[in-house]
Order: sequence, then C-alpha cells, then structure tokens
Amino acid sequence: MHPNQNPKLDDPVLLASLEAKVAILKADLAAAAVEFPAITMANSLGAEDMVLTDVIATSKLTIEIFSLDTGRLPLETYDLMAKVQAHYGLKLKFYYPNHEAVEAFTRENGINGFYDSVALRKACCHARKVEPLGRALAGKQAWITGLRAEQSTTRTDLPKQQFDEGNGLIKLNPLSAWSEKEVWAYIRLNKVPYNALHDKFYPSIGCAPCTRPVSIGEDVRAGRWWWENPETKECGLHVKK
Repeated sequence: MHPNQNPKLDDPVLLASLEAKVAILKADLAAAAVEFPAITMANSLGAEDMVLTDVIATSKLTIEIFSLDTGRLPLETYDLMAKVQAHYGLKLKFYYPNHEAVEAFTRENGINGFYDSVALRKACCHARKVEPLGRALAGKQAWITGLRAEQSTTRTDLPKQQFDEGNGLIKLNPLSAWSEKEVWAYIRLNKVPYNALHDKFYPSIGCAPCTRPVSIGEDVRAGRWWWENPETKECGLHVKK
C-alpha cells in the first residue's frame, strides 16, 4: 500500500483542508446537477471516482453514474462494480465496446497488439473506451470526471470546468485541486468501498494488461502503459483536440 493511501487521520492540517474541500465539492456537484439537468459521471472505479460516487449517492444528487467495461478489466474492478451497487443501492450504467471494432482490431493486430506501438495502443483504447464514451455522453450537457491535476504531466493545468471539444459538452473536474492524501483521507473517514488493487501498489487502474503496480517514489501514473513515455500516457478520453 502506498503511504498516501493510509494518511494520518488525526492530522489537523489534513482534516481542515479536507473539510474545506469536501464542502466545496458538495456545493459544486449540487450546483452542477441543477445547472445541467442532462449530466453524467464517468466512474472508472478508481479512488477518485469512488469519492465522487460517495458524495453523489449519499447526497442523493440527480447525477447519472456510468462505467465503461472494456472487456479487459481486472477481476478486482468487476468485484468493486458489484460492491458499489450493493453498498449504495444504485445501478451503474454500463457501456461496452462495439464488438465489430474489437474483432477487427484483434484480427488485424493480435489479441495484445497494443504493446507493439503507441498508435496501436491508442487504436485499442479508441475501440474499447473512446467510442463507448461517445455513446455514454450522447445527448448530455456535461460530464464529471475524477481527474486530478497532480496525477500526471498531461494534467498539470487542469481546470475545474472546461469545454470538451472532442465530445462537444462541458467537462467538470471537481477534484482537480485535491491531493492523493485528501482522496484517501475521505475514503478512510467515510468507509468508502475501493478497488482492492490499491492495496497492492496500484494507484492508477485501467485495463489489466496495461496496468502494473508501482514502486514507492514512482509517479502515480507510472503503472499505466509503463512501456510508453509519460507524455503519451492518455487513452483518448481526456485529450484535447
């Protein structure tokens, strides 16, 4: 387990910072639900998304929550999907890849062709994640993500609200200014269910073949597409045109 995932819950500085940010988060989400009646949240079952899910569910906000099932997720992620539904009494809305696109990719490039080049990896991500996301966001006014600015070099200038040109709607990143410690302090204090892989040094979790554990001191996104350079490490869901 990474040290940030087990913060000191009696640290007055951390608790004060968290209390302030939770108040802002609840206000932001409540306001977004009113401003954008057709709003949805993408839950990839990582720690940040579980914080958002907890606030949305416990505050009974009228915000839909969906997940993309790429077909290659770890067992622990599927276990958490079931746990979320049981814990909060809500049904996640699942979106799946178009089978023809996945079949075409694997027939042409092999079952693990995404390891062969950045272009092929992004093509796999497009088939399994980007295209289903487009269907999930169709007809929506805004979508919510669990992105944080400090997660990687591709996210350092992350605003809380931006226009998503690729999908043609507003994108809200309400946890942008949160630290990893604050995320985990919220999870521990509120007994939020989380992905069991986090306890095995997986701070960032995606598809099983594209995710590995990281060492202490490594970047939190180092375990995603570890064979690539940091500047290419996005799947296409959060890339500006």
